[in-house]
Amino acid sequence: MSAVFNSTGHHLELPEIVSSEGVYVFDGGGNRYMDLGSGVWCTSLGHHNRRINDAIVTQMDVLTHAGFCYSNPIVEEAATAVLSICGLGDGAVVFLCSGSEGIDYARQASRKITGRTLSLTFHDAYLGSFSSVIDRSSGWSSFDWERCGRCPGGTRLAECDHLDEIPDGVSEFLFEPGSSAGQVRFAPVQLVRRVVDRVRANGGKIIANEVTTGIGRTGSWFGFDHYGITPDLIVIGKGIGNGYPVSAVVMNRQTADELAGTDFKYMQSHQNDPLGAAVVKAVIATIEDESLIERSAANGAACLEALEHLVSHRAVVAVRGRGSMFAVDLADEATCKRVFRELLDHGFIVCPRGATLRIDPPLITSREELRSFAETLDGILAMA
Repeated sequence: MSAVFNSTGHHLELPEIVSSEGVYVFDGGGNRYMDLGSGVWCTSLGHHNRRINDAIVTQMDVLTHAGFCYSNPIVEEAATAVLSICGLGDGAVVFLCSGSEGIDYARQASRKITGRTLSLTFHDAYLGSFSSVIDRSSGWSSFDWERCGRCPGGTRLAECDHLDEIPDGVSEFLFEPGSSAGQVRFAPVQLVRRVVDRVRANGGKIIANEVTTGIGRTGSWFGFDHYGITPDLIVIGKGIGNGYPVSAVVMNRQTADELAGTDFKYMQSHQNDPLGAAVVKAVIATIEDESLIERSAANGAACLEALEHLVSHRAVVAVRGRGSMFAVDLADEATCKRVFRELLDHGFIVCPRGATLRIDPPLITSREELRSFAETLDGILAMA
């Protein structure tokens, strides 16, 4: 029996990964696997990235962890870099350890500012592992955006009665722009804008949950870029640390000033740690210097085109994608598990979720590597 407790609900398929390089991990038997899950969205720049590793080693030799009363200039430098990619140059940033924690922080901050206790989100949004966001039996208002596709009014949102269901006393709208717990589903742009306008007009805050969709995953720095909105708070995680546990809550200047005017306190031992900040700064610099968002967007478009051809197989129900984020819906969960294991046998790691294969390759994945995966999946599905 293993001494390590696994509470993920997923069977450990590869317990002996002994090394890694770029898009690949290697087991003790010398087998190579292309990690098309990016370590659950985390390794945005691939495994064993030398530039990120060097930044970690350099900062470890200076200051790894800081208390509440002292710090290192790297924290301010990283915050400035984050604000730059968010387009909020005069805002403020708090560095934490995980996306779940970032969502909790942003939600608490919003409630402190507004004095309200009701959160709004879409029905299929995944907002982290904390019980405060998993249990939505109280303090939550859920909006089922999929009704819009069935609405007789179609896209005539000016006539949409569903928008009237949004309560006036909402503290914040927590918007997850396109992940839906890995299902890769996208709410209509005009609907999102109308919800944002309504909540903001009633004094509520807009929080973008970019834990899975941020840092280039959707072919832009952030998923909300595709909706033409500007959030009040942005929560970033996973890819911003390339496997290192760091997250960031970004606030525009108005929100930061409002929060500073309250008695809000959030005590966390690893808040604004220099080592995490060093990783964040290195990740952003690497993406910018290597034009990885533009490159992965182009490669992702080619991959999506190849995956869309798979709908000709009877086992495939639908294919969706944006940037380097893809989902392939299969006929049923049993088929999905079988295809997942066959892909693993061929050296490809993807993430099965119900009847859906989730595919989230690192931004550094080449077009040839993505083509190899699509061809292998095509062959497996031809036999399904």
